[in-house]
Amino acid sequence: MAIADPENTLIMETTKGRVVIALRPDLAPKHVERIKKLAREKFYDGIVFHRVIEGFMAQTGCPKGTGTGGSKYPDLPAEFSREQHVRGVASMARAQNPNSAN
Repeated sequence: MAIADPENTLIMETTKGRVVIALRPDLAPKHVERIKKLAREKFYDGIVFHRVIEGFMAQTGCPKGTGTGGSKYPDLPAEFSREQHVRGVASMARAQNPNSAN
């Protein structure tokens, strides 16, 4: 498979197969940089999908496996866009505070 922008592409190997995610620094530069930093640090290696709603969404990235943990870095400010959340779009989860993505 040819990857158009390797610097902004994540590849997740799961028990169900490979997931390729094209990152969008044009929409969320701080979030993209954080995800890339954590991936380089192997933060996500072995992390489970802690919440899956079939046909709707799946969440991963919590080191506790519960959806309540984050990285050692400060929370990120919101980077909302007008991009539609359609099938295949990946987004950063947050708590009630819009500036709490981690």
